[in-house]
Amino acid sequence: MQRSTHAVAAMALGGALTVAAIPTLAQAPSDRALLATFCDAGNIKGDTCTRAKGYPASGRKSGCDVKLLKDRFSGKFVAAGNPLLVVNYESGCEPRANDDGGAAVFELIKGAYSFVGFQPGSRVNECVVVPRSERQDSLVCLTGHMGQGYLEGGVAQMSFARDYGKGISIKYDFLLRATDTTGAYGANVVTCKKKPPQYFELSKLAAGPRKDTVAFDATFADADTFKTACGKGFPKPKEIFGTLSKGDAYVPDGYEKKGRVIIDLSTRKVMPPS
Repeated sequence: MQRSTHAVAAMALGGALTVAAIPTLAQAPSDRALLATFCDAGNIKGDTCTRAKGYPASGRKSGCDVKLLKDRFSGKFVAAGNPLLVVNYESGCEPRANDDGGAAVFELIKGAYSFVGFQPGSRVNECVVVPRSERQDSLVCLTGHMGQGYLEGGVAQMSFARDYGKGISIKYDFLLRATDTTGAYGANVVTCKKKPPQYFELSKLAAGPRKDTVAFDATFADADTFKTACGKGFPKPKEIFGTLSKGDAYVPDGYEKKGRVIIDLSTRKVMPPS
């Protein structure tokens, strides 16, 4: 994944996608049209609502601002349900732990988008929609969050469920996880007792070459990388810091393997990197 601290996924109250543009299901709504579903006209300034209605746990007398970003996706993520639209946003009410924002979710009903809710902390900016059938799509995202020098990432299929009276809920269903430890140790690290491959960085998520698959680029340690790192060892990284745990070994920059990985969403099988 790209080295970003954004949590890319959608634990939103509903979600929606499209790969490059909002779908042909309806005319793409303007920022103002979307903002008007949860913001008084006098509080709309361009792509921002300065005081969003019903923002969860705002705790501020002045209200919470919501700035809509260009990352927005749509699709039928609830079986036989209406199309959903999820839009990435920033808000001054959200701490760094929530990646300074979240996702706003809308539902297309009779040709118009209605507001479903906010999901703070659910940043959606690296996702792809994969058609599963005529009645349902899958939303798959790269996720990422930085903490104490560790960039934790993964590929997650978003699991949508309609909770009548409370909107739509989404849960992460991780298909693969990755950890880049460069910020913590100055190089990536493998845990020798683990079974390879071990993934470090994921990027360029796209629909896969076959139905119900996704593909992405990865840097990783394969069996040969483990053998060298945990045996005689690679050359010492140019700059290291921190102390490795017992049983861990360095994989310096340039010694990772790179390849294109495919995941079958139906079987959850991860194809060996090629």
